[in-house]
Amino acid sequence: LKEGMTIQAVVDTERRQAIRRAHSATHLLHYALQQTLGGHAQQQGSKVDADWLRFDFSNQSGIDDDTLRKIEQIVNEKVNQAAPVVWNTVPLADARKAGAMMLFGEKYPDPVRMVSMGEFSKELCGGTHLHNTSEVKQFEIISEEGVSSGVRRIIALTGDRAHSHREWIQET
Repeated sequence: LKEGMTIQAVVDTERRQAIRRAHSATHLLHYALQQTLGGHAQQQGSKVDADWLRFDFSNQSGIDDDTLRKIEQIVNEKVNQAAPVVWNTVPLADARKAGAMMLFGEKYPDPVRMVSMGEFSKELCGGTHLHNTSEVKQFEIISEEGVSSGVRRIIALTGDRAHSHREWIQET
């Protein structure tokens, strides 16, 4: 840059909100997996984009359709619950005491950023989030598959993409 030049950043607010929906939904999905499959269903990785998410987690076998529907139902119940989403920077020891989910093998700074959704989800996370679970709007699982030994993957949609996909499925 030459002296006196300025830079202006422009944020695509619609896309950013769609990414927030998907990212916050990964926390809801993680909660639902733990409720249906058990505590062993730990996050192994994730990727989010505009109203789209990929979530890898530990589980030894595939998930039947009834269980997938139950997982989707739990997430949508938490969306409809309109729980507040709050993030705070706290000492690592306090986050542990609060029961925050921590990824095995990850090294965390001290203090840490803890994201809480209602009273049901607490995770350490530096990502962008909504202010209320209702902002996810809708959640729909579109696939589940194995990616390696003991690791499964769920791909899901949120917001308007989930709504459009559901309408398309009902029409076909």
